[in-house]
Amino acid sequence: MKNIRRINAVTRALALGVLLTSTFSAIAADGTPVQGGTLIYLEQQAHTNLYPPAGGFYPNGGILNQITDKLTYQNPKTLEIEPWIAESWSFNADKTEYTFKLRPGVTFSDGTPLDASAVAKNFDTYGLGNKEHHLPVSEVINNYDHSEVIDPLTVKFYFKKSSPGFLQGTATIGSGLVSLSTLERNFDALGDATHIIGSGPFVVSKETLGREVDLTARKDYNWGPKNLKQQGRANLDGIKVIVTGEDSVRIGALLAGQADFIRQVQAYDEKQAKDQNFPLYAAPTKGVNDSISFRPDNALVSDLKVRQALLHATNSKQVVDTLFSPNYPQATSVIAKTAAGYVDLSHKLTYDPTLSKKLLDEAGWKPGPNGIRQKDGKTLSLTIYESLPQPQNKEVLQLVSQQWSQVGAKLNILAGDAGSRVADNLDPQKTPANVVEVGRADPDVIKSSFYPTNRDALLQKGGLSSKVKSFRDDKLNDLLTAISAEVDPKKRLALTGDVQNYLLDQAYVIPIFEEPQVFAGAPYFKGVSFEAVGRPSFYGAWLEKH
Repeated sequence: MKNIRRINAVTRALALGVLLTSTFSAIAADGTPVQGGTLIYLEQQAHTNLYPPAGGFYPNGGILNQITDKLTYQNPKTLEIEPWIAESWSFNADKTEYTFKLRPGVTFSDGTPLDASAVAKNFDTYGLGNKEHHLPVSEVINNYDHSEVIDPLTVKFYFKKSSPGFLQGTATIGSGLVSLSTLERNFDALGDATHIIGSGPFVVSKETLGREVDLTARKDYNWGPKNLKQQGRANLDGIKVIVTGEDSVRIGALLAGQADFIRQVQAYDEKQAKDQNFPLYAAPTKGVNDSISFRPDNALVSDLKVRQALLHATNSKQVVDTLFSPNYPQATSVIAKTAAGYVDLSHKLTYDPTLSKKLLDEAGWKPGPNGIRQKDGKTLSLTIYESLPQPQNKEVLQLVSQQWSQVGAKLNILAGDAGSRVADNLDPQKTPANVVEVGRADPDVIKSSFYPTNRDALLQKGGLSSKVKSFRDDKLNDLLTAISAEVDPKKRLALTGDVQNYLLDQAYVIPIFEEPQVFAGAPYFKGVSFEAVGRPSFYGAWLEKH
């Protein structure tokens, strides 16, 4: 009953913007997992769509990670691929064929079997998309051709050419397994969490759209990752995911005992959590760093010298030292130090305003009467939208804007919740710059960010946008394609280094910091874990007090 009263209290407190206190009774304090209780988890943003390939957005992934299982499990420490729904697997030498043997007895929460036919349907959808239901292709699957059901517990996948990242792709949030009925729904319908039928340790029991998602433990769950200590059903009875946009309310609710776990702890709130002995969890995302990318179709940044000038006008050390904690390392390449294939390119990311001014002079941009440079009647004034998922992104961009102004460039920052943001971000003429960041513990992550038919950070011709565009860099695209198809591990990592060098030599992107996912929990909340790129798993977690 105390837990029920606390849930009601936190709901009222968050609605009113005030914090209440409550009393807890100790259940177990010796580190032994306790069964029971409902976790109060405060999330910064509402989920958008729970089609698994859309799980890259962290609020989406935070739910999907509790309600879906994957074929394989990527050990977050070793990054090795381990058994989960697949007991074993094999592949041919050129990695164009993969065969998985499934564990028996697994079912989705609607009672239907998670068998070879279901797995085949999932990956046919993720690998090829479904136009009828508007389900897009997953960015973690490359060169997919088709599946074949060998027997009820054996499925084989075929690829048009080598796909060395596929095995790791089966362990990612974008490859969560869902029921056949889920895949029969249209993409737009999958924004409703109750429509997602997975086989995971929790099921969605209730949703208040945009405000709260309630998860309930599945009592017959018995097929967690093979090598985990936790087996059988989850320890928690349930989870309440409550959307709480205000940073101060999230941290205040946690410290006041009205919440058990929160996501997106801002760097300036870390100290008060530490001072009260509330554990902080800074999970690295092991992918493309928090960066600004350019759209070279825009005349303001089509000149390499202008892009180079803005790169060297950016003082990422000042950004990190001013706004962040040691949990946010200064970027030294396009991808994080913890990412596969990382190469230290800090010598290409030097802050040098004198060089910036020289490059802008050479490019024909001369100081104007208000200090902003001009050329052929145009002003060097760029527009960018704030990215709400990224920590303190508005403040980051404001500081970069101040830095750029020192060399005669202006950066206009538009609100991240503006109604025109999505459309304008696909138009290089309206937004010559964009915020990028992608987490994935595989070299394919860099392709996910920059390839035209993936996230298309540079807005190339033939990419996501329907706007008429002329810019296309086939050298870059060939390198990205090569990463996704290179079978030799050493050569694949070398190609990843080549791409990092090329992106910086072309000044297509300005890396600023390595982005973690920072969480905080109550001292009595134990056993939470994180998948390889920082999404929480509450399967093995428990409340010592509830």
